[in-house]
Amino acid sequence: MIPSDFIDELLAKVDIVDIIDERVPLKKGGANYMACCPFHKEKSPSFSVSPTKQFYHCFGCGAHGSAIGFLMEYQGLGFAEAVQYLADRVGMTVPKTGGRTENHEQRAERKKKQQTLEETMQACADFYQGRLKTAPEAQQYLNTRGLNAEIIAHYGLGYAPDGWQPLAQVFRPYPSTPLVDSGQVIHNEEQNRYYDRFRHRIMFPIRDTKGQVIGFGGRVLDNSKPKYLNSPDTPLFDKGKNLYGLYEGRAAIKEAGRILVVEGYMDVVALAQFGIGYGVASLGTSTTADHVKMLMRQTDSIYFCFDGDGAGRKAAWRALENALPQLKDDKSLHFLFLPEEHDPDSYIRAFGKTQFEDALLHQSKPLSEYFWEHLADGLNLNTQEGKAELVKTASPLLAQITAPALAFLLKQRLSELVGIDPDNLARLLGQEAPKRHIKQKSYKLPPATARQPAMLTLVQRQIRSLLINPGWAAYIDLPEYLALEGDFACLANLAEMIKSHAAPPGSAQILEHMRGSPYEDTVHRIFQSTLQSADEWEADNEENCENFKIGMKKLLNELKYSQIETLKQKSADSGLNDYEKKLLVSLLMSKTN
Repeated sequence: MIPSDFIDELLAKVDIVDIIDERVPLKKGGANYMACCPFHKEKSPSFSVSPTKQFYHCFGCGAHGSAIGFLMEYQGLGFAEAVQYLADRVGMTVPKTGGRTENHEQRAERKKKQQTLEETMQACADFYQGRLKTAPEAQQYLNTRGLNAEIIAHYGLGYAPDGWQPLAQVFRPYPSTPLVDSGQVIHNEEQNRYYDRFRHRIMFPIRDTKGQVIGFGGRVLDNSKPKYLNSPDTPLFDKGKNLYGLYEGRAAIKEAGRILVVEGYMDVVALAQFGIGYGVASLGTSTTADHVKMLMRQTDSIYFCFDGDGAGRKAAWRALENALPQLKDDKSLHFLFLPEEHDPDSYIRAFGKTQFEDALLHQSKPLSEYFWEHLADGLNLNTQEGKAELVKTASPLLAQITAPALAFLLKQRLSELVGIDPDNLARLLGQEAPKRHIKQKSYKLPPATARQPAMLTLVQRQIRSLLINPGWAAYIDLPEYLALEGDFACLANLAEMIKSHAAPPGSAQILEHMRGSPYEDTVHRIFQSTLQSADEWEADNEENCENFKIGMKKLLNELKYSQIETLKQKSADSGLNDYEKKLLVSLLMSKTN
């Protein structure tokens, strides 16, 4: 048996949007993601995936669940297989024995350490921003780069003073474990000496998608080396899974309908200074597959614009290679190559926003064009040897593309370039393995339900509200003397399970906790037959919460009244014992109208 705490941690690390989007292309629709349901035929999307609740629900057929449940239903995996698959994705080891892997105290300690690291990084960011105001040399440098106060504040730029231990001015003791664990302080083991990683540099705080500072990039003020210094990977920061400027650029990305990937921090900030706020940058590493996934979740149009030199072109091709397995037919990738003497920063300063965006939109090359241009570079396609070389180099790359239409069109283009008809080319490239067709569970609503949704009882509505807003369990207090059966017992069990956690678990975790329990069918029945639109996913606001509290008061009175009637009937039939007599008196005195 896999411990429930492990399932909680696993679902906290997995993003259900990524899991489903790899199999069923999702489109952003308000706060959630939408698609046509993979479990029943439909023309209009009614399949919704909630990134905040971390569960999916189809308003048409009622299919719903967590990331684990989706893999079980969509791919026909068993529970353990689905858990193992997700664990492998996030680098977790599935416990081989039963029992709890982490008690409340251990979990609280782990969360406390993470919170301490987050607070340390924010304190460093505040320190750097404060020192910028008192550093004329750093201010002069930013002025020469044309950055105004608004942009500096928007990106939270700062300055790390010169010296070995500037952070000792605000951290006592120095060094501290969080400073070392966050990469802010380096330990020289040979000299047994501690010193700040960042010294005499312009500081660029790196934020995650929630806005939390997780790392830094530091740029020198002169031509010394290294020009840029980045935070190392830490428990908070993984440079292969984060992008600089993504948090700050969210509104601009949404408004423009596109995102621009550049190489450096200063490129991002300079573009924003000139009115292009939808730029992001990788963090001292190549554009990874995880980066591409993040980009595709933001918008359908992705543009790469790197320096015009050889290193920039190499970075562009590396980005294309890592993007191939992630490509989707409804997403477009473009590559803009600037003149060799320019990077995005210098180009927009020289020519301005209008010309830069004109080049971006009209001179950039779509992935398909850049793909063949790069592979054919240096080959003589008028010779058989050149054509054979193109087939050889293109074959493994084409095999990585899972977007059906794009893969077909690129293979068709290869057929044209080398003069081999598509059937023979397919045999040359190797036949694709037949796709595995798995019979999937059929979800069907009764015809009457489709026309007129079933009416929920009060206790069922409370269960639904609790599933969507687990934090409301704090308002449930059902005395032990009350007889609880059926849906009432389900509500009490849910509340007890939620309260047993240090912090309320998410909706996905609750669904998995209910798996295999006596209340599993009740929970799924309420989800499947009643949620007909996103409007029924009550927001965690004051009005809805107050309605939930009122509902609990009504339920409590209903339960008390029912138990009073039961005790009265028993008194008339066979009499009450001393405890039952006292209970009846207590209930009669506490009952409200």
